Amino acid sequence: MKSGLKITFLGTGTSQGIPIIGSTHPVCLSKDPKDKRLRVSVMISWGDYNYVIDCGPDFRQQMLTHKVSRLDGILFTHEHADHTAGIDDIRPFFFRQGDIPIYAHKRVVTALERRFDYIFANENRYPGAPAVAIHTVVPNVSFALGDKTVVPVEAYHNRLQVFGYRIGGFTYLTDVKSMADDQLEKIKGCTVLVVNALRQEPHHSHFNLEEALDFVEKVGPKAAYFTHISHHLGFHEEVNRSLPEHVHLAYDNLVIEV
Repeated sequence: MKSGLKITFLGTGTSQGIPIIGSTHPVCLSKDPKDKRLRVSVMISWGDYNYVIDCGPDFRQQMLTHKVSRLDGILFTHEHADHTAGIDDIRPFFFRQGDIPIYAHKRVVTALERRFDYIFANENRYPGAPAVAIHTVVPNVSFALGDKTVVPVEAYHNRLQVFGYRIGGFTYLTDVKSMADDQLEKIKGCTVLVVNALRQEPHHSHFNLEEALDFVEKVGPKAAYFTHISHHLGFHEEVNRSLPEHVHLAYDNLVIEV
C-alpha cells in the first residue's frame, strides 16, 4: 500500500486480558481463539513505517507474533499499566535503531519517567537499558509521523484525560467514557473508528456496549470496531452477530486496511 494504512490489532482485551487467571467464567473457558484477548494495542503500518499505539505487558509476545523487526515509535493514550508496562521490551528495537520515539501527554511522560527511571536517565545509564526520544503531545496540536499527520483527540477515562488519535480516515480511541463536542467534531465521518466497549453493564470509566453504539452513531464512520473488551461482554461470535452491519467486535490479530 502506498498511501493507505494497515491496522493490526495486537490486543483487544482489558487490563487483565482474557482468559483471566484462575477464572471459571464461560468466556474465559471458551475454545474460540477470538475469545482470547491480550492487552489492548494496535500497530499502524504504511510503506516502511510501523507505529504502535500503547505497549502493555503483552508487547513482547505481540511483536514476536507479528514478526515486527522495526518500530518507528509508540503513541501512548494514557499511563495505566495495561497501556505502558511493556516499554522495557523496546530494547531489541533500540539496539538496532537507536532511541525509540515516544509520543505522549506530558503527564504520561512524567509517569513513565518515575516508573521506568532507568530508561529516561540522562547520567550513569545502565548499558543494557533502552532509551527513548520524547515527543510531547499537546491538546489540539497536530503532529507528523513520517509523511502522515496525526490529530490528537481528547477524551476522559472517568476523570483522567486520555488521548485518542486520528490519522487520515482512521481514528483510534480506548478507555473512553466521555468526550467534549469540539473533540467529537475532529473525528466525525472518519472511515474507520476503533473504540472501547467493555461490557453489557454500565461502568464508571468505560463505555459499555450501549454507550459505544451510541458513540458510533454520533461519529458516523463507514465501519467501527470495538476493542478493550472484557469477558463480561460475552462470547465473541454471539455479540458480533447482534451488532449493526457496519459495526464489529475486533479480535486479536485482526488486520484491516484503511
